[in-house]
Amino acid sequence: MVSGITIQELSTAIRERALDLGFAACGFSRAEALPGDAVRLREWLDEGHHAGMAYMQNHFEKRTDPRQLVDGAQSVISVLHSYHTHRRQDDPEAPVVSTYAFGRDYHKVLKKKLNLLMEHIRSMVPETRGRVFVDSAPVLDRAWARKAGLGWIGKNSHLISRSHGSYVFIGEIILNIPLAYHKIPEHDFCGDCTRCIEACPTQAILENRTLDAGRCISYQTIENRGEIDQEVRENLAKRIFGCDICQEVCPWNRKAPLHTESEFEPRTGWTTLSMDEWTGLEEEDFDRLFNGSAVRRAGYLKIMNTLGYLQQSGEAGKIE
Repeated sequence: MVSGITIQELSTAIRERALDLGFAACGFSRAEALPGDAVRLREWLDEGHHAGMAYMQNHFEKRTDPRQLVDGAQSVISVLHSYHTHRRQDDPEAPVVSTYAFGRDYHKVLKKKLNLLMEHIRSMVPETRGRVFVDSAPVLDRAWARKAGLGWIGKNSHLISRSHGSYVFIGEIILNIPLAYHKIPEHDFCGDCTRCIEACPTQAILENRTLDAGRCISYQTIENRGEIDQEVRENLAKRIFGCDICQEVCPWNRKAPLHTESEFEPRTGWTTLSMDEWTGLEEEDFDRLFNGSAVRRAGYLKIMNTLGYLQQSGEAGKIE
């Protein structure tokens, strides 16, 4: 019992409010250390698979124990928000932007909704204290979503939900009150399928359900601030920002429901850009077209440099 409401009633109310806010799923887990994930993270870092993301080495203890992020933490609320869409860019010859960046930056959209969810929790339990996270702190999002029963870690290292596939954003609230925790983890439904591994143009997907970021097109076209590695540069598969290839071939995305979030729809008409218009894009136009979009994270110079690599390798303008 918390503030006159049972833990089960509180948990049900939180889940119902999360779904009302547009989240696809919501689950709860006990805030505690994740020793197994700590071992896997350490091995991944020691093998250098984080490439140039040196920040992944920071705050190791916080990444693997949420109690170091929130004083008195007892629970982790994990939510999924779909961004699955059949919408595509108009010109099949144009450089491809990952569908997660089609609309408004998801960090802003999810954080706003999670803050509303937090307000709802406090209206029921005023003594609640906690923090909202959307890729904004060292939190192992997929590990917590899996622990909350929202899916399993696929062979491409994405979280996969039986109901919603893998085109999902993940967010958390870590808070100081107990909830009704999920006790049975989701079964692994990848089976013998290796489509994602076989489809990756740069062989970035490792056998142990992790990723070699240095070979990953998403890392190279977004995070990498230096030159894209030559071998990856020759296998970008027309991608200019991010990559969806391993998700496009995943059977669990075939029948996944499409998102209904208007904020994730393209707002400025950039999806109509032809190859010639991409080539002639000025910085002022880039800023206008991608205002509020995650594409701004890469920046104009990065985008144009990647376009240059596509043209050099013959990727730009090639219809697959």
